[in-house]
Amino acid sequence: MSEVAKITLGEETHEFPVIVGSENEKAIDISKLRGSTGYVTIDPGFKNTGSTTSGITFLNGEEGILRYRGYPIEQLAEQASFIEVAYLLINGDLPTKSELESFENEITRHTMVHEDMKGLLRAFPAGAHPMGVAASLIVSLSTFYPESQDPNRGKEAMDLSIIRLLAKLPTIAAWSHKFSERHPVVYPKNKYNYVENFLSMMFEVPTEEYKIDPVVAKALNTLLILHADHEQNCSTSTVRVVGSSHANLYASVAAGISALWGPLHGGANQAVIEMLEAIKADGGDIDKWINKAKDKEDPFRLMGFGHRVYKNFDPRATIIKKECDEVLKALGINDPVLEIAKKIEKVALEDEYFVKRGLYPNVDFYSGIIYRAIGIPTEMFTVMFAIGRLPGWIAQWKEMLEDKAPIGRPRQIYTGATVRDYTDIANR
Repeated sequence: MSEVAKITLGEETHEFPVIVGSENEKAIDISKLRGSTGYVTIDPGFKNTGSTTSGITFLNGEEGILRYRGYPIEQLAEQASFIEVAYLLINGDLPTKSELESFENEITRHTMVHEDMKGLLRAFPAGAHPMGVAASLIVSLSTFYPESQDPNRGKEAMDLSIIRLLAKLPTIAAWSHKFSERHPVVYPKNKYNYVENFLSMMFEVPTEEYKIDPVVAKALNTLLILHADHEQNCSTSTVRVVGSSHANLYASVAAGISALWGPLHGGANQAVIEMLEAIKADGGDIDKWINKAKDKEDPFRLMGFGHRVYKNFDPRATIIKKECDEVLKALGINDPVLEIAKKIEKVALEDEYFVKRGLYPNVDFYSGIIYRAIGIPTEMFTVMFAIGRLPGWIAQWKEMLEDKAPIGRPRQIYTGATVRDYTDIANR
């Protein structure tokens, strides 16, 4: 007999089915709660509410497990390319050799953006935040490709929109940086792979061709894989809710980019570097700041440590720490801020206070260090997150449509004024 949950309201008892996932996760299906009882639930931040079933990503925070379509993140980060992982997330299975070659070729063919986009870029002021620029240009793609505005035109049309978005976001991201600096843009080159092309567009200057460092390219490939999806987080849920109205892919992803922009979500790696720079400006006394972090009365918190989902360790941080060490060694960078980061990391991994509380360096800590080391400006950190998260957003949007999910429409409990009569302004 299937398990049920019982809710007693007054003298009436109502039964609701229990859903069990493939990894034995359990949920009470309350989709008919309001219709049968007249009640709704209150769950601020949806911390205990499953908004959907999904076959894309499995996350177990207690045991530090992250899998894409069943594949452990450790195996994918070690052996796969980012585009291979993108194919896996979007299509459900790893590609064959011919499928991967076709997928890569299609993306390469669509990396250029319309020249009219330069006009949009020129409209932004110098120093405009690249996240605002990226979100604006991504949603504008629906005007350059008006046929994409109907997401139900069929598989071929959907696949083309997906390819275009995967191909063009790195170009848009790099161009948003170049324009904010008022530097000439660099066009994508077909001879490069996905990661190499982005590095070229970011760092090449008119006087000489950018030389791709394989250690940097490998680290960036790994980082993008680690960020590719992370279950129903703030930005992913935003993409699904916006998409549930049957908004087009570009509009849905632009909404996800905006959600990611917040410092409580995608801005965490930027906050890490800003914290390290503040410590350096204060004189670089590590012990002082460690003690501030331990002081419950002090508002200071170490950024990039611990995780609201992973309780013991972040499996992504374990992977990227190795890449971080290799990048710093290969580049031989002498940066006081990065030296402070390494000292804080050592304390956090050994100090009983941090170990006992699970305040380990997370993926944001290491990603911020890598981005700084390879020369990516701090304001571009969250854009890098968006490039990595794009396959997951696409996969979630696609799954939502294929499952014919209903439009998102949360309920509320009204706590405002009760009925009152309008009075003329002269009598108020």
